[in-house]
Formats: sequence, C-alpha cells, structure tokens
Amino acid sequence: MDVVVIGAGVGGLTTAALLLKAGHQVTVLEAQVYPGGCAGTFYHQGYRFDAGATLAGGFAPAGPHARLAEALGLEWPVRPVDPAWVTHLPDRVVTQWADPAAWRAERQAAFPGTEAFWRRQEHLAGLAWDIASRHFPWPPASLSDGLDLARALRPATLTAAPHLFHTVTDLAGPAGRDPHFRAFLDAQLLIAAQTTAAHAHALYGSAALDLPRRGVNHVRGGMGALAGVLVEWLRAHGGQVLFRQAVTALEVAGGRVRAALTNKGLRVAGDAFLANLTPWGLRQVLGEGAPPSLRREVVRRPATWGAFTLYLGLEAAALPPAAADHQQVIVDLAQPLGEGNSVFMSLSDPDDLGCAPAGHRAATLSTHTAVAPWWEALRADPARYADRRAAYTERLLAAAERALPGLRGAVRLCLPGTPVTFETFTRRPHGMVGGFPQTSLLAARGPATGLPNLWLVGDSVFPGQSTAGVTLGGMRVAAAVLKWAARQFDRTAFWPAQRLRSSGAPTPPATE
Repeated sequence: MDVVVIGAGVGGLTTAALLLKAGHQVTVLEAQVYPGGCAGTFYHQGYRFDAGATLAGGFAPAGPHARLAEALGLEWPVRPVDPAWVTHLPDRVVTQWADPAAWRAERQAAFPGTEAFWRRQEHLAGLAWDIASRHFPWPPASLSDGLDLARALRPATLTAAPHLFHTVTDLAGPAGRDPHFRAFLDAQLLIAAQTTAAHAHALYGSAALDLPRRGVNHVRGGMGALAGVLVEWLRAHGGQVLFRQAVTALEVAGGRVRAALTNKGLRVAGDAFLANLTPWGLRQVLGEGAPPSLRREVVRRPATWGAFTLYLGLEAAALPPAAADHQQVIVDLAQPLGEGNSVFMSLSDPDDLGCAPAGHRAATLSTHTAVAPWWEALRADPARYADRRAAYTERLLAAAERALPGLRGAVRLCLPGTPVTFETFTRRPHGMVGGFPQTSLLAARGPATGLPNLWLVGDSVFPGQSTAGVTLGGMRVAAAVLKWAARQFDRTAFWPAQRLRSSGAPTPPATE
C-alpha cells in the first residue's frame, strides 16, 4: 500500500514510521524546511529556538515515546530534569519536583488541607496512564475498536467510573475554593489540557497534573530533534520525507482521496492518506472534495487557543544562578489566565552547546491568547497590530522578571510571535495551536474524516496536545490504517473470485 502523510509533525511521523515498519510504502510531504511543526526547532542568529512545545514527557518505561522507541529500535536524545518546573504565584513559589516524596512535601507546605485531592488525583492518573499503556482507540469508531477497548480495561479501571462525568474542580471539593490553589490547578491544566479545572475532565486532568512525576526531559538540539530522529529512521528504512512541499489540494474521486498536490507541482498518488493538520486545515486542502461532516465540523467548532511567544537570546552570566530551566508565572489571581497573565518560560539546556552561542542561552516564553483579536487588529491597521504585539512583549517580559530578576538585562535578541506568525510558519489556519480543550471524554475527537482512506493525526485527535499525546494518537491511527488495509486486501483477494464463480466463469488458479 502507498501511504501519503501530509505534514512532518511528531504525530504524522509516528504513524508514518509504524506503517513503514509494517511493510507499506510511505511518503511524507512537509511545507517547511525542517520537521516538527509546533514541536519544531528553528535556527536564528546562532540560537536554536523551540517554536512552540518546550516540555518533553512520555519517555519513562511504558510511556508513549518509550514504547515507540522499542517498536522502532531507536534512541531519543533526551535526559531527565528535576524539578520539572517552578510555578510562581503572587505570594508563593511551588516547585514541581519529579520525585514523588519531594513533591508530596512541597504540596503539603504550599497548599495545606489539599492532600485528599492529591490522593484522588494520583489514583485516577495511575488508571489513566495504565490504560494509555495499552491500545486504547478512543473514541471508538467501529465494533473492532469497541473490542479493543474492552481488552484494554482491567477490574481496577472500574474504580474510575464514578468520575466519568466529573471535572477536576469536582475532585478538589472544598479545597478548590482557595483562590491560590485554584489558580495553581488552572495554570497547570491550561498548558496540559487547554482548559481550566472547572472544565477539565477529571480523568484527563488527573493525568495532565501527573506530567511532572512521569518525567520531563531536555532534548539535545531542541524539541525538533524528536521529529528529526523519526525523519532519519524513515529515510534509513526506505521511506521518503520531502521538505518544501506544501500540500495545496487533495484530489477526491469516487468518494476517496486519490492524490496530493503540492506547491512545487508534485502529484503524489496513494492508497491511504494521513493529514497531520487541524480540521480547518484539512477542509482547506480538500476544497470541494470535503465531505459534509467535515464542512459542518469546522463551522460548528469554536476556535481553539493561539499562542503569543517570545524567543529570547540571553547572556547566561546575567541570569540568576541555579534557576530551574522551566518556569511558570501567574501574575494576578483575580484575572483570567492567558493573555500575558500566565506565562510559561523554558531555557535551553546549559550543557547543550548547540542551542546558543558560547556564554548564551535560548529561551521560549509563551502565553495562551485568543486568535481572533490578532487578525482583527491586523486587518484594521498594521500599526494597531504592531502596538498590540509590543504590549504583549512587555507583558511577557514583566512576568518573566518575577521568576528571573534581571532577565531584561540579559536579553540580546528578542523575536515575538503571534497567531499570525504561527499561521505563516506552521500553516495552521488562524494560528490555532494546542488541540481541543479536554472537557469531556464523550466530546473527544477521533481520526475519522468522512472519507474512508483519509485520517487526521496530530493534536486534534484524542488525547490531543503534547508530543506524548500526539505519539499516542499516532499509534492509534496506525492501528486503524492497518485494520483498514487488511480489509481492503481481503476484498481484493476474495470478492473478484466470488464474482467469477457467481457468473459461471471458471475460477482462476490460486497463483493469480
């Protein structure tokens, strides 16, 4: 089978590698000059900046990246960091230790009276990660998926049943009324589940809050090195990865996708197609061939979050000594998070000399932002857009100064990025990033597109954002494609012979 993958993000590359390993021919078409998409790393004036994602998890035993490495026989260029990150509230600092005992002592000191919540959270997180360690095609798209789900469940899983319709706020109970504790939970969930405690599903939210304990890692060469390893593996095993090939259209005929067309005039025909895109991006390349279900979806679904980012080149000697490499700042408890009121900052590994010139470090700062106001400002007046960008730059620098006093004096390079920037470089419509808010398991999106030989992969597919999440999603999509391919093989091998027999024609020999 010929498989065409649109986009060299981690999710698409994961699926591509698993299908190549299963014996199919794979071609990946990527618009950029480097892989990774929103988990890519770009080079500018001697610095390597992580474009979006800066936290790498899922490498612990039975984690998604560990399972993929075992399946493919590869090694990831990672090393663990502890603490995972440090959260700065207006009146206290909370260190997210990876070590469970250190974290228990930290949370008891920072948020006394919340231990009952943390015990419930840890129990549900353990169940969620246990299920995720097996094939878990959620939401199920067929009877076969339903059977796989049943096989993934264990008796202990039933203890999660009372929380199927609960949120993280429900789990917190009375402790959730403390504004500092509530802000802390909201800030963690916003970066890991794209929503806050009052809306985050209890099971998904519990697993998201457990991310620091499951291990956060530095990636040598930046986050984009994860995608780079997969590209190398694909090429070494006979797959094709073509850069500067932006897919502009998909040919649809007879209710199936037949070929991908690129901006360079390339036409790549295939049997199965994987779109490492958002539903909005897929709707664009399908054009008139978009099925009715996808047309309705992109109209019905609200826009997801965007990101405002700052990429900083910093003089290392001007930074506070022994600062954690990942910092989170909540500025004002009385204001909604995002829009510069909550900022996540990641510094490059000081031992990774390829990430910055000698004596310097690269940093990525980001905050959630609504995408529409940026486009409205740009359309109304480019000067208004520039003023908005300058105001957000100031907000992020001011927030970062709370975590790293003297940061401004260390800045040698400052590049801002808005949703407009993200659309330009990642081709995600309107610059939407991070996937859908995880508010309900019943609302989770699967990979189906309405066309039988076309699947979505990436952060739009459950379990959503993060490199670990899209890797899990990629595994699920690969399994779905292999099942579909097996059914196609059965039809082509069996039904033609049946038609010959039913018409009275002689049955062809077995060798045919």
